[in-house]
Amino acid sequence: MILDIQGVTFSFNSHPVLSDIRFTVPAGSLVAVLGPNGVGKTTLLKCINAILNPRSGIVMVDGAHVSRLTPGDIAARMGYVAQRSETNRMTVFDAILMGRKPHIRWRVGGHDLALVEAMIHRLGLGPLSLRHIDQLSGGELQKVAIARALIQEPRVLLLDEPTSSLDLRNQIEILRLLRQIVTEKNIAAVMTIHDLNTALRFADRFLFLKGGCVLAACDRAEDVTPAIIEETYGIAVTTLDHEGIPVVVPAA
Repeated sequence: MILDIQGVTFSFNSHPVLSDIRFTVPAGSLVAVLGPNGVGKTTLLKCINAILNPRSGIVMVDGAHVSRLTPGDIAARMGYVAQRSETNRMTVFDAILMGRKPHIRWRVGGHDLALVEAMIHRLGLGPLSLRHIDQLSGGELQKVAIARALIQEPRVLLLDEPTSSLDLRNQIEILRLLRQIVTEKNIAAVMTIHDLNTALRFADRFLFLKGGCVLAACDRAEDVTPAIIEETYGIAVTTLDHEGIPVVVPAA
């Protein structure tokens, strides 16, 4: 397993947020973390990459305890895309190049520049490469944040609602790209997302949170039942099959 979460518990002051979270992510897998607002999905990602320190439990990446790694070592192993990215007077090219920082020792090399150029082309950011990121739309800024995380060449990719600012076409393009990269690079990815149908289409494992605990962990889309969804969200649904893809339909 690339990522191994063992009994992670977290509280804000005395308010419990996560309790005994356990799951693993093998190479080549994209896990969707699902659940209602305020259930701790973002907090879980921040505990995984040590932005927050769990009260108890262990997070391991490739057998290494994350709590024992330096910030630089964590950045070299894990890429993180937050819900909102900060803006400043930096060009798109330079903002993406910042993703190479954990791997640069003395100066930026030709390999680093080539990676940035390739990722800009792959995400269709060429026309924006010299624009300052404080001039971008929310969707454009989100694509830059994803590009920056990807060129870190991480072993684990953490994405907090990566398509929340994107229109339908860009949502599909970005998730197809993420799916391809997870498979091509044989890495592990964990993504929080609200859209069940999008999750079922692109992810291959599913973690349902309720009350700060793991309600269900499903290794296949076929294992995500209406009963699990109803217990998680408190709404009755049915699931249909559309060209081999499960589709969730709320009850009338």
